[in-house]
Amino acid sequence: MAGWIIIGIVVLGILWLIVIYNGLISKRNDVQGSWKQIDVQLNRRHDLIPNLVSTVKGALEFEQDTLEKVISARAKAVGASGPQSKAEAENMLTQALGKLFAVMENYPDLKSNQNVMQLQEEITSTENRIAFARQLYNDLVANYRTALQVFPNNFVSSMFNFQTEEYFEAPSETKAVPAVNLSIRK
Repeated sequence: MAGWIIIGIVVLGILWLIVIYNGLISKRNDVQGSWKQIDVQLNRRHDLIPNLVSTVKGALEFEQDTLEKVISARAKAVGASGPQSKAEAENMLTQALGKLFAVMENYPDLKSNQNVMQLQEEITSTENRIAFARQLYNDLVANYRTALQVFPNNFVSSMFNFQTEEYFEAPSETKAVPAVNLSIRK
């Protein structure tokens, strides 16, 4: 009888280990799948930028520096890997695109060009998709990290060498609170 009890405890222990291990694998795969969705949206963005640059290039002949910064930032973003370096490169690209859009405001013929407006709208839409994908990714990373650290999962995660995933964080310069001066002085 005692032998059956011991066998039952061992079987329950093995089942417990399998359930926790499979749960951790599932959460890790969710994080990796979510990262791939960010990659899809970033690639879409990277594909739209050359079209925008070529469309506005002729009209922005005096703004070549701005265009070169966008092209350079895109190249760095395409070559980046891993959440942290990708986040930094993508934020540089976002800043360069912001400057390009600001410069485009000074050119009325560009603002009325349907191709430019459509590309600008697609990039803006893609930016929103990227933001949602980043949020989902970071939520899944938080859930995965929690699953790795809670008792009794922490025993299984350390036994099988599960590694934590990085958050997709904004660089520190984008976290700074902007200074706003609303005083009216002449």
